[in-house]
Amino acid sequence: MSSVITDTHTLVWYILEPEQLSTTALNALEDTTTDGEVIYLSAISIVEICYLTDKGRLSETVLSRVMGAIASGNSVLEVVPVDLEVSLAIQQIDRNTVPDMPDRIIAATALYLNLPLVTRDSKIQSSTIQTIW
Repeated sequence: MSSVITDTHTLVWYILEPEQLSTTALNALEDTTTDGEVIYLSAISIVEICYLTDKGRLSETVLSRVMGAIASGNSVLEVVPVDLEVSLAIQQIDRNTVPDMPDRIIAATALYLNLPLVTRDSKIQSSTIQTIW
């Protein structure tokens, strides 16, 4: 398997509650790491986790574990910045299909990287983005 990009909820579940993932999603993530490939995540996922932590919807432990996993010397996670190319790729994501801006940014990142997105989000799944769940 090649690299994949992960949605925010997928990342949180992969690190803290892998049993929440579908078998297909978990296998895709595990196969990626076993093959020595990278699991990409959009920087907007870190923003979302910080926001949800601030609102009390996620515990501080979530942010701490995610940041620890990213900072680990042997991390398989790589953060993709929201740069000019990703920003322009958002235009290719139908706003009516995927209305939420963080979701559009994550989908645009997958589109820009030309990688499948591991997500349970039905709106993203119904878009033109290749998804795994």
